[in-house]
Amino acid sequence: MFKKIAVGISGGVDSAVAALLLKRANYQVQGVFMRNWDGNYEAGFCTDDKDFEDATFVCRKLDIPLHRVHFIKEYWNEVFSVVLREYETGLTPNPDILCNRYIKFDSFFEHCRNNLAVDAIATGHYANTSFGPFLENYNDNEDVRLLQPLDKHKDQTFFLSQVKQFSLRKCMFPIANLLKSEVRDIARKEGLLQVANKRDSTGICFIGKRRFQDFIEDFIQTRKGFFIDIDTGHTVGEHSGIHKWTVGQRCCLSSWKDAYFVFKKDLNTNNIYVVPGTSHPALWSNFCTTENPHWIYKEPYELINNGVLHCSFRFQHTKPLVQCRVLKNYEGLTILLQNNLRAVTEGQFGVLYNNSECLGSAKIKNVCHNLIY
Repeated sequence: MFKKIAVGISGGVDSAVAALLLKRANYQVQGVFMRNWDGNYEAGFCTDDKDFEDATFVCRKLDIPLHRVHFIKEYWNEVFSVVLREYETGLTPNPDILCNRYIKFDSFFEHCRNNLAVDAIATGHYANTSFGPFLENYNDNEDVRLLQPLDKHKDQTFFLSQVKQFSLRKCMFPIANLLKSEVRDIARKEGLLQVANKRDSTGICFIGKRRFQDFIEDFIQTRKGFFIDIDTGHTVGEHSGIHKWTVGQRCCLSSWKDAYFVFKKDLNTNNIYVVPGTSHPALWSNFCTTENPHWIYKEPYELINNGVLHCSFRFQHTKPLVQCRVLKNYEGLTILLQNNLRAVTEGQFGVLYNNSECLGSAKIKNVCHNLIY
């Protein structure tokens, strides 16, 4: 059923091995390199030239064609503009989740389907689906579930938690059943040495090596405010914009011997309330509400019937899953965590799991802290 496959080639080892495995399985493979940021814009950062060079190397080595496509306008409108608006309103957005939803599994998917006449797309994400890494269990009459990969340490389902069913149904994840170490070994043995030991990309792609505080100044106007200790009410420092700070972040206040951490941002006064010490009780919470959720497979039966969903939660992809209870409310979800978590942050996505299945996610709207001032 699936013969022609377009693989998103990023210039990294994961997408390279994904393409290699598809080629070995006798699929007709085409590589597609996406450019989402304008590298000529001095405020941003882009590794496109080096990444495209590595992508070209991979495709030549595998003897597959490589296409280069631009989604700069789409990325600016659907991702970056949203990110800026949320930072301006004191939230902490997740551009990677937005990029996967609107660019990689929407614009990219539609481009490949309409312009390259492929049957499916593939990526180097560490993820799996109920249809299998190569869609070997595909069923046109069933919806697909998003599953965690073998390598739980590299699990990227968190970043795919807003992807639409329509595109996920025809997406392959060829490295789903491989460990990262095995992916690198395969690349070395195949002679893909240019990418075999390449470091994984981390952080927000367009910022690069610049400090976030320096980068964001080019887009959001500086507005000064004060750091205020919530325990004493004393002003302990001055900042140049709430958009530069996030909950739980350390504030380097040279005039005070105690380490302070961001607790809450006040849009009305432009002040940031801080607490002394990384383990201050106010930083910990076990209760939050969200906006309307996105369910990947379908809304859980328990919530359809206004019951309680027992599942697992995380709001940072590197953190362990925490058991929780979920209820519907008139705006979205109410989530009660079994354990307190540090720095649950408004604007981030709460991602829900049932065993190895990623159910979907919802943007965190309100957080109930242990201490309220």
